Amino acid sequence: MLIAFSVAPSGTGDSVSAAVADAVRVVRESGLPNRTDSMFTTIEGEWDECLDVVKRACEAVGRHGERVSLVLKADIRPGRTGEMQAKLDRLEAAITHADHD
Repeated sequence: MLIAFSVAPSGTGDSVSAAVADAVRVVRESGLPNRTDSMFTTIEGEWDECLDVVKRACEAVGRHGERVSLVLKADIRPGRTGEMQAKLDRLEAAITHADHD
């Protein structure tokens, strides 16, 4: 499964970078395949391990304020692994194929 999520404290002022850094640190230390961009962090693994990482990331952010905002999107495909990169590879192949039509 892939889970893309964004987590941030609410009501703590304009900058949330320290809180987000704490969340990303939790993700990176988890050992799960992950990728962070400007809007979301994506992790890949099984249900329980992914949700545990999301929970711990929320707890890390929660130490920065009284309230936490979480946005989560999941792609649930049992038995599939390596999809974080494979989905991008399929997209690039489709773009290349369309460019040659």
